[in-house]
Amino acid sequence: MKILVTGAGGFIGGHLVKDLLSKGHDVVAVDIKPAEEWYQFLDNEKVINAIANLEEKEACYKYSKGVDRIYNLACNMGGMGFIQNNHALCMQSVLIQTHMLMAARDNGVSEILYSSSACVYPEEIQEEILDAEAQGLKENTAIPANPQDGYGWEKLFSEIITHYFARDFNLNPRICRYHNVYGPYGTWSGGREKAPAAICRKVIEAKFSGKKEIEIWGDGEQTRSFMYIDDCLTGMEKLWASDFKDPINLGSDEMVSINGLVNIVEEIAGIKLERNYLLDKPQGVRGRNSDNTLIREVLNWAPSTKLRDGMEKTYRWIYDQMR
Repeated sequence: MKILVTGAGGFIGGHLVKDLLSKGHDVVAVDIKPAEEWYQFLDNEKVINAIANLEEKEACYKYSKGVDRIYNLACNMGGMGFIQNNHALCMQSVLIQTHMLMAARDNGVSEILYSSSACVYPEEIQEEILDAEAQGLKENTAIPANPQDGYGWEKLFSEIITHYFARDFNLNPRICRYHNVYGPYGTWSGGREKAPAAICRKVIEAKFSGKKEIEIWGDGEQTRSFMYIDDCLTGMEKLWASDFKDPINLGSDEMVSINGLVNIVEEIAGIKLERNYLLDKPQGVRGRNSDNTLIREVLNWAPSTKLRDGMEKTYRWIYDQMR
């Protein structure tokens, strides 16, 4: 197939392009960032790399022409610090999926995958810290809507317009609600990094500096689940092999607190740190986990990489970058 990957210079996009090329596909890889800032820039005869702002309608039409499938991963996003301080920038990304749907319709590309997020779920059902017995977020609880900040509203709007384009113009979409994807070749500094990479970096900094302390945003008791990048790629591939077109969770259901995540990284690093809790920093919802009932029913599969295993690979990669 000839496949368009938007956000190809990002973390998931870079891994996806590499995976598609390994399977023999031709790829059009597009990102707004200069080539030197792509996390994985693949110079290959089967890939066309392009720099473009896909908020612009003309760019969506240009790069979707002649392709068989679209993976739309492009958006303005980052970790909690970025999301809570850049609502308008995050909301602008509705232009990308809106224009890409128009381009897919007019260029005759029926297959389009949209990368949504667990941030679409209402904040009020994530106000409590989850325990081992608590259920994760089910797909049918996103409406009535009250998603997280501008980023969550952007994702939910784009899901809805994808649904209507599919119904009105006979498109064949897939909608993945990612839950905190992590792994090597991702952002680990600069303000857009997410918790797994940020904690790895902080532990490595403490190891290098000899200052045996770490700053944690919030009280560390907020709960999350984190999905390793390999599971993300497998899930998208399996979803295309199905005929399921509604939004679906793509995330691990192995829940951990932020303090628990620090414990894991400390164990990997062979160090114990004093914890300084910054209660005035952005910390997001109190409790979030993926309910994987639906994905098991639809795909007879769910993400299964153990957090400890994925974090060790992530830690080793970040350690090498910092060294």
